[in-house]
Amino acid sequence: QVQLVESGGGLVQAGGSLRLSCAASGSGGIIANYVLGWFRQAPGKEREFVAAAFDGDITYHADSVKGRFTISRDHAKNTVSLQMNSVKSEDTGVYYCGASPTFSSKATDWTNIGYWGQGTSVTVSS
Repeated sequence: QVQLVESGGGLVQAGGSLRLSCAASGSGGIIANYVLGWFRQAPGKEREFVAAAFDGDITYHADSVKGRFTISRDHAKNTVSLQMNSVKSEDTGVYYCGASPTFSSKATDWTNIGYWGQGTSVTVSS
């Protein structure tokens, strides 16, 4: 069993910055075997992939956030963060931290075999 707790959401002006954090916990060092990632869901839309952090320093970002968002993972603390810079109105949504034993850009795959946090809301004002 894996537990994920997000923090750091809020209201930010367009062009500004925000940092999201997620604390992961699980028994027996299980977190080390999981991909940790961020997805987001805008009102009326499906949950979409944002970024993922793998073993070591390997990361992967969606094209829509590449160059603006940066995911980072602290393996010792079992945390994953998302630094959001130059935010746009289209970045508004609920951001979910996820953990999955394998990577997929599809949220449904993470739902089927992984875990989600409760989500944290990000609102970008123009």
